[in-house]
Amino acid sequence: MYLENVKASQSLQSRQPGSRRYAIIGAGASGICAARELQRLGYDDITIYEIGSKIGGLWCVHNDNQRSACYETLHINTPREHTTFSELPFDDSVSMFPSHNDMYSYLQRYVEHFGIMRYIKFNSRVVDLSPNGDGRWKITTESGECDVFDRIIVGAGHLSTPRHASEIKDRFTGEYLHSFNYKAPAPFVGKRVCVVGAGNSAFDISCDICMTAKRTVLVARSGITIAPKFIFGHPYRDITIKFEKPWIPERFRRWLGKTLTWVVHGDISKLGFKKPERRSHNASSPTLVNHIAYRRVEVKQGIDSIEGQKITFVDGATEEFDTVICATGYHIDFPFISPDLLPVKDNFVDLYKRIVAPDMPGVYFIGYLNTSIGLFRAFERQTQFMAAFESGAAVLPSPDEMRADIENKKAWLLKTYYNTPRHTIEEPHVPYFAELREAVVEGQKRAARQPKKVAAHV
Repeated sequence: MYLENVKASQSLQSRQPGSRRYAIIGAGASGICAARELQRLGYDDITIYEIGSKIGGLWCVHNDNQRSACYETLHINTPREHTTFSELPFDDSVSMFPSHNDMYSYLQRYVEHFGIMRYIKFNSRVVDLSPNGDGRWKITTESGECDVFDRIIVGAGHLSTPRHASEIKDRFTGEYLHSFNYKAPAPFVGKRVCVVGAGNSAFDISCDICMTAKRTVLVARSGITIAPKFIFGHPYRDITIKFEKPWIPERFRRWLGKTLTWVVHGDISKLGFKKPERRSHNASSPTLVNHIAYRRVEVKQGIDSIEGQKITFVDGATEEFDTVICATGYHIDFPFISPDLLPVKDNFVDLYKRIVAPDMPGVYFIGYLNTSIGLFRAFERQTQFMAAFESGAAVLPSPDEMRADIENKKAWLLKTYYNTPRHTIEEPHVPYFAELREAVVEGQKRAARQPKKVAAHV
């Protein structure tokens, strides 16, 4: 399939780069970031397909595209200075940790500031992305509209298809919902609620409801590190990010994070959590530890069995609950791409540097990662990577080389992190950004060895 597409794409090499047509799927943060990078390269023939009638993706809590996992009390976990795109800061009036409303307003301002709105086609759900046969790609929308583009950028997000805990959903006879459908604490006043999960959403929801629920139990089945929001009067990330440099050993950076966390929270096992045995994506909460200390939230380390509305935990205790809320993550899926083109196995998608599918030349994927810095900065690095190859300054490795790199990434993940669906997209930003830089440098060397007419190849 790749070779057929490459041969067809060679007919595009005679076209001037400025004449290329670009399509972007999704008008969320990654999609509009990609549009801005294309502008910086001098491209303007850009179409952004958006399912709903609003920009912002998940940051629009009541987005009519039905793809927002936000809830009313949500605040971002990274300080505002590390959350924005580099070209446009937040207004000074925005709080230190922006809310979802702040994030949505910021993205609206970003779109207006850079004139991106004119590219967006609202209420345009893409139902098929397939090769056109001449090196280009055909997009078909739900309304039957078809169009052909030289390049495609997929920025549809990965937090919209809930991954349910089937062993709980199928057995619990009370109220069940995934955290994707949680929006506010009011419906749970006076109820006995069991929240399942050990990530930011599970912690936020537990803190939301515990003040007015009759009972709140948090089930954290894996070991976890809970990073504080503040230390010594400063945001925790403002301190640790100063040490997140490629020349500072990773072992020291991890030791510093653990030490600062212990200074604030002490021994995490005394709160009821397991100590992490492997690396995991850190969670963050400004209030959970206090709620546990005040016994508004009780931590359990797993569920043994469920019978009706009765849940028996691994410590032998049995309780009856009105509601279970599972914050158990999301499936990565591409409903508009054939699995033959882009298979997703065990929640892992084979993308070189998280961006390029070896068998889909001319298609880039932005935002399909979970990292240790504000995601907007990661999106910028990914689109800059894309720009290096789109400008002709660099050339991608062969499909076999890309596949070998992907397999190395899989092996590293299995060795380093818990073998869970959540960690298939984990990318600590310091080594990941270094990987992107190195890949571009190698691509530039590859371009220098090739004739100029081929150097613009995808």
